[in-house]
Amino acid sequence: MKAAIGYVRVSTAGQATEGVSLDAQEAKIRAWCAASGFDLAAVHVDAGLSGGRADNRPALQAALADVTKRKGVLVVYSLSRLARSTRDAIEIAERLEKADADLVSLSERLDTTSAAGRMIFRMLAVLAEFERDQIAERTKGAMAHLRANGKRISRHAPYGWAFAADGENLVSLPAEQEAIALMRRLRADGVTLEAIARDLEARGIPSKLGKTWTSATVRRILNREAA
Repeated sequence: MKAAIGYVRVSTAGQATEGVSLDAQEAKIRAWCAASGFDLAAVHVDAGLSGGRADNRPALQAALADVTKRKGVLVVYSLSRLARSTRDAIEIAERLEKADADLVSLSERLDTTSAAGRMIFRMLAVLAEFERDQIAERTKGAMAHLRANGKRISRHAPYGWAFAADGENLVSLPAEQEAIALMRRLRADGVTLEAIARDLEARGIPSKLGKTWTSATVRRILNREAA
C-alpha cells in the first residue's frame, strides 16, 4: 500500500476561520486515509500563501518531493488548494504520474490510484489542453486584429515596425522590412534558421535591440509575420 502525503493551504489568516480552515482540510484528509486504508505519513502546510506559482510555496515543494520519493499518494482537500487553476493542478498531477506517484482530491473525487480516477484525470487533462488551445487562438486572433489595424500590442514595437508619435499606432520601418523580406527568401530557399541568423550578422544588419541574431529571434519574427 502506498504511503499518503497530505497537503493543506489557506491564502490568508482569515480563511482559518472563514471557509475551509487548515484544521478542517487536515481532518478530511485524515478521515479519507483512515477509511481508504492509507497510512498518512505527513501533512505539509502552507499558511497565508496564495495558490500562485508552485515554486513559491515551500510546503507544496516539500510535499511533492516527499510523495515522489515515496512513490506515494498526494492527498488534498480540493484542487483549489493545490493550484490556482485546473490547468496548473493537471500539470502537478502529470509530474506525479511521471514519478509513479498519485493524486487524490477529495472535493472533486479525483483519485488516480484507480482506473476510473485515471480516466477522469485524463479527461480533465484533455479539457485543460482544450482550454489552453482556445486561449491561444483568442490571443492570436486579437493580436492579428491589432496588427491589421496598426495598433500597439506590446511595450516594444515588433521588428519591422516603430510606434508612431501617438505611442499607439505602428509605422513601417523600410530597412527592417527589407531584412524581413530577406529572411523569408532565405527560408523559402531551405536555409536553416541558424544560418539565417549568421547571415544577418555577417551583413551587419542590426536586430531590434542591438543584440546578436539567434535562430530563436529569426523564428519569432517569421512566425509573427505568418500569423
